Amino acid sequence: MPTFDLYANDPGGAHWSVPATGAARLSFEYDDGRDRLLALYQKGKDKQWDGQKRIDWSLDVDPYDPLGTPEEAMTLYGTPYWAKMTDRDKGELRRHFASWQFSQFLHGEQGAMICAARIVESAPDLDAKFYSATQTMDEARHAEIYGRFLHEKIGMLYPINDNLQSLLGDTLRDSRWDMPYLGMQVLIEGLALAAFGMIRDTTDKPLPQQILAYVMQDEARHVAFGRMALRDYYRQLTDAELREREEFVIEGCYLMRDRLRGVEVLENFGVPRAEADELSENSEFLRLFRQLLFSRIVPCVKDIGLWGKRLQQAYVDMGVFELGDSNLDQLMAQDEEIAEKLDAERFAAEERERSAEVAEAIEQGRSGD
Repeated sequence: MPTFDLYANDPGGAHWSVPATGAARLSFEYDDGRDRLLALYQKGKDKQWDGQKRIDWSLDVDPYDPLGTPEEAMTLYGTPYWAKMTDRDKGELRRHFASWQFSQFLHGEQGAMICAARIVESAPDLDAKFYSATQTMDEARHAEIYGRFLHEKIGMLYPINDNLQSLLGDTLRDSRWDMPYLGMQVLIEGLALAAFGMIRDTTDKPLPQQILAYVMQDEARHVAFGRMALRDYYRQLTDAELREREEFVIEGCYLMRDRLRGVEVLENFGVPRAEADELSENSEFLRLFRQLLFSRIVPCVKDIGLWGKRLQQAYVDMGVFELGDSNLDQLMAQDEEIAEKLDAERFAAEERERSAEVAEAIEQGRSGD
C-alpha cells in the first residue's frame, strides 16, 4: 500500500527540498588519518548487517498495543477524555502514539542518512569521509527497518514533527562543514538514542526490542564518531566561533525538548491544541521522559568542548545540567552488550529448537523401525 494512504495526517507534498550550501571537498592525502577514527571505520565495516535477515519479521505485533505501553504512561490517563474512552478507543490511542513516535524515528533516520552523505561530501579529512560512508549505509538500513515496521506491523504513519523538521532544516542549510556533525550526530542522534533506549528497556514486545537494540548498536558508533571529529576541531576555534555553536545547541535542545509531546495525536482524538499542549507539559511521565532524553546529549556536548556559561544556564533551566557528568562511554558500551546478548539468546534458542527437532525425528525413526 502506498505510504500516503497510511498517513494519519496530511504530510503536504511528497518531497521537502532543502537548499544545499557549503563546498564539496576532496582530500588528496590518502595515507594519513587518525588511528581511532580509522579503527571506528573498520568497526563500521565489520558491523554491517542486513535488517531483512537479522531481525525476526515473523514475530506478531498487536497494532493496538505494539509496545506494551502501560495506561499510566498515556498522556490522557486520568483526564475526562480517558474516562470516556472504550477499550477500543484506548487501543487506537496506543496505535496512534506508537505510529507517531516511530514515524519521527523514521524521518529522523532519513535525515541522518542525508547528513551523513553531506559529511562525506564536505568533511576535509579522508578518515572522516571513510567513516561517514559506512554511516550513510547504517542510516539507510535504519530508515528501511522503521519504514517496514510502520507499514507492515502498525499500518499507520505520521508526518514529520515541526520541531524535528526545523532543526533538521537548520542543520542542512548551514554552510559550515561541522554543523551536520553537531546537529545530527550530537543533537538529533543523541536524543534518538535516549528515546530508543527507554523503549528498548521497558517494552516486553520482542520485535520492537530487536529493532531498537540493533539500531542502537550502530548509533553508539555514530555518536562516538561525532565526538572524535568535533572534539579535535573545536580545540582550534575562537571563543566567538564556539559561542555561535553553543547558540545553535541551545536552540536545538529547546526544539528537541518540545519535539516529543505528541500533540498531533491528541488533536486527532478531539483535544484542542492549547489543551493538548497543557496536558503534555503537565504529564508526569512525559516530564521524566523529556529529562531522560538528554542523558546522551549533555555529556556529549560537554565532552566536545561546548560548555560556556550561557549553555550551562540553559541546561540548568531545562533541569538537565547534572547529566553533564554522565559516563557516555559506559552507556554506549551497554548498547553494544545488549545487542550482542540479544543475538546470543535468540540464536541459542533457535539452536535448541533445531536440536529438539532433530532428536524428535530420530526418535520417530526408531519408533518406525
